[in-house]
Amino acid sequence: MIILRRYGTAYQSVDADFDAKAINDIAFRRNRERAIPVAEFSEAYAPIETVELRAEADGTVQYETKQLLLDRLHTKVEDLAKRLPEGGVLVVENESGHDYPKTRQQTENVVEEGENRLHFKYSMEPALRVALHRPTN
Repeated sequence: MIILRRYGTAYQSVDADFDAKAINDIAFRRNRERAIPVAEFSEAYAPIETVELRAEADGTVQYETKQLLLDRLHTKVEDLAKRLPEGGVLVVENESGHDYPKTRQQTENVVEEGENRLHFKYSMEPALRVALHRPTN
């Protein structure tokens, strides 16, 4: 699976790095395996479709619940990659500092067996936009 993200004047290959312990829990890290100038990319690849990915999770352990959301999101990215034609790529379209997805937490007090417990609900906003592209030749 090849995932690209635009950095300045080039699309560069990235790896998904979804980690509940990280400050930026929904992240894509440059792996420097591939770089394509923007002008060349538009000639080499044609868009198929853009998909908005969302995930949610709820549970009683904060870290595990947040990681569950991230795991579900990662699975959706992998499932999307399976739909690519031979030689196709995924492109992350969200921009840092503009519309980049972040996890959101809601906490509720729940009484279970006479004891107060915390219940965590995680969602993400905005959606992760990923575009599927196929080679033009």
